[in-house]
Amino acid sequence: MVLADGWRVHVMEWGPPDGRPVLLVHGNPTWGFLWRKVVAALAGTPLRLVVPDLVGLGYSDKPADAGAHTLDHHTRIFGAVVDALALQDVLLVVQDWGGPIGVGAFVTRQARLTGLVVCNTVLSPPRPGFKPALFHRFANTPIVSDLAFRLLDMPQRVLHTAQGDRQSIRGDVARAYLEPLRGLRNNVAPLALARMVPNSEQHPSNTALRACQALVTSFAGPCAMVWGDRDPVLGRVRSWMEKLLPRAPVTRTNAGHFLQEEVPQEIAAAICSVAGVALPPVRT
Repeated sequence: MVLADGWRVHVMEWGPPDGRPVLLVHGNPTWGFLWRKVVAALAGTPLRLVVPDLVGLGYSDKPADAGAHTLDHHTRIFGAVVDALALQDVLLVVQDWGGPIGVGAFVTRQARLTGLVVCNTVLSPPRPGFKPALFHRFANTPIVSDLAFRLLDMPQRVLHTAQGDRQSIRGDVARAYLEPLRGLRNNVAPLALARMVPNSEQHPSNTALRACQALVTSFAGPCAMVWGDRDPVLGRVRSWMEKLLPRAPVTRTNAGHFLQEEVPQEIAAAICSVAGVALPPVRT
């Protein structure tokens, strides 16, 4: 556990402690378990793999007040994690809300960010005239969404529906995502994080998202993108992200939203390319 801005953050690490840090940041409603196949694919590299659980998710502290879940607050906490771990020369790998939270933490720590790999996330405010995805429209429907998210454990019970291969999140894997969020005391974050997604041009997340956009569009270090085109939430955002990061080589896949479950080798290859290290051979 790392104490960050008054919250206990669960952090897992693999690889040499003096290796270059690779900070892998998940989103909603998952936890560091999401990166396990990527971590396995990177075994034997000289990289220090650092995998935190966002506050409210996984085995980090879980605020009882949904109001604690703002993009500014998460960014501040995550920046405190970076400081507590004394991370320098960071290769940042992000997906879903891990994108704005992870990148946002480096807005005030830009000298420490030296590499970037982007997977199915958004790093800017929505464009004028945008239409929120069905999932996010539902999350902002009063009462019904509260019942579904809080009492029926949505969306963690149906993660497989966001996948290209729906069998990629089944059985023990599905139960591993559900376990840390069981019970009303533990499942505040999924709905609160879904409501953090802008549904208007006046949404409070937009200021922090503009800062993220400014950072990524000016970022001069090596970068790459790996995208799951069969993501029903963010699949179509790829073309916009390509405009924000025109120098980033893009690996398109048939994976869904949680592409770490489906194409870990492709993500590992992008990380190694950005880090300038050899990708270990696939273990059979």
